[in-house]
Amino acid sequence: MSQDQPTRGQSFTRFVERVGHKIPDPVIIFMSFYPMAFLATVLLGGHTFETMGAGGEPVRYQILPMYQSEHVRWIFDNALLQNWLAFGNGVLAVIMVVMLAIGVAENSGLFGALIKRAGTKIPQKWLPLLLMFLGITSSVATDAGYLVLIPLAGLLYAGLGRNPLIGMAAAFAGVSAGFSANLIPGTPIDVIIGMNAQVFAESQGIPFTTADGAILRPATMHYWFIATSTIVLAFTGAWVTKRFVEPKLEHAPFEVPPEIDLGQFEVGEAEQRGLKAAGWGLLVAAAVIGGLILGPLGPYTDESGQEVLPFLNNIILLISLFFIIEGVFFGYASGNFRRVADVVKAMVKQMNTMGYILVLTFFSYNFLGLLRYSGLGSYITYLGAEALVAMGLQQFPVLLLIGFVLTTATINLFIGGLTSKWMLLGPIFVPMLYFVNQEMTPDLVSAAFRVADSATNIITPMMTYCGVILAFMRKYRPELGFGDMLLIMLPYSMVFLVVWTALLVAFFVFGIPLGF
Repeated sequence: MSQDQPTRGQSFTRFVERVGHKIPDPVIIFMSFYPMAFLATVLLGGHTFETMGAGGEPVRYQILPMYQSEHVRWIFDNALLQNWLAFGNGVLAVIMVVMLAIGVAENSGLFGALIKRAGTKIPQKWLPLLLMFLGITSSVATDAGYLVLIPLAGLLYAGLGRNPLIGMAAAFAGVSAGFSANLIPGTPIDVIIGMNAQVFAESQGIPFTTADGAILRPATMHYWFIATSTIVLAFTGAWVTKRFVEPKLEHAPFEVPPEIDLGQFEVGEAEQRGLKAAGWGLLVAAAVIGGLILGPLGPYTDESGQEVLPFLNNIILLISLFFIIEGVFFGYASGNFRRVADVVKAMVKQMNTMGYILVLTFFSYNFLGLLRYSGLGSYITYLGAEALVAMGLQQFPVLLLIGFVLTTATINLFIGGLTSKWMLLGPIFVPMLYFVNQEMTPDLVSAAFRVADSATNIITPMMTYCGVILAFMRKYRPELGFGDMLLIMLPYSMVFLVVWTALLVAFFVFGIPLGF
């Protein structure tokens, strides 16, 4: 093959890059969608249609002509509060609280120290499994996974005299392809997916319940599924590493640059003090949270005779409190925090990453508010559901589920960012699939999104950390291109997509609860 002729991986990469670069930023997409939706209400204003309600009764809708004065006033009266800051009962505020707590733990150095300690205390034969597991669970703190675990994995393998790209590939697959799985409930991903799914469902009169009528809790509605996924994907990823990646790379050439210190990722004295203090912090956090659960947040029976569980309704705040306590104990003991102002700086630093989300949600939530108020969103759902019913797919919910997974996985190749894709796809597919088949509940559809959004992260140049990971790998193999990296990661992506989808289908077919 000529050196100028691109490989299959390079050709695919160039195609994805060309298409991806032609797709506008999601913020621009929503900015464009708003006037388009407004114009559609002008053209369709007064049109009526009928759909089946959640209880099987017919529901009649009418599209409102938004150019009329009363509707224009509604747009301006609700643009800031109801259609942004208070949208979906304060989705944005909940996301921000979780990010504040994660910021304290992450910027204290706790996550990085835990990854180092775990990574340097494991026998060689268990390294692929450990790197997978650490990568998957590191999604609670994205930077720690990408910027600590993946370079650490390379160093661990280099120190053993093995190709560092093997360890880096395994860690990258865990961090990125297993992004939505975790053992910790109430992560930022859970909040973003769950609370917005509730908004998407309720805006079109769809009950936010399981198929058997149980009320869904946004932050924990997928917990059993994602916890099981964590274990399944860790073993699956380790198998892929042994079966495909190690044979491909074990005897491939690599170099260890002289400036790389194989001991730079060892746990230092300050971090050891921090980890010991974090152990005491764990006891304190358990005592505080346990006291709240047994005390003011304990279960009680309301006036109607229903049992109320305040601690589950406030689980996001309890988990946030846990991260703050652990971060403070570690930070002060390690010297990363010396005064309260340092804790505040950690929160502020984390909130700096929220700028894009604030801009995105302003335009996306106002767009969704317009769809809901005008009835246009219900009409789009109605048309899509009618098309799927005409194809006879209402009798095959598994095909609907797999079809949505494949659609999302393909879109993920060209549009980066979990939040932006969920804002684009969720408002359409959550209600649409339910209207086609009422077994397609909001928790099931959003779980399918999580599977698809994660599995193809590692084979697209649109992923935020793609260039960073390539730079890390090039330290050991300078001529490595993105097409080469893609071919290394492709087995992980394909196997994860198949296994994870099969796991979701199994949960659905056997009626296993996705969460609590």
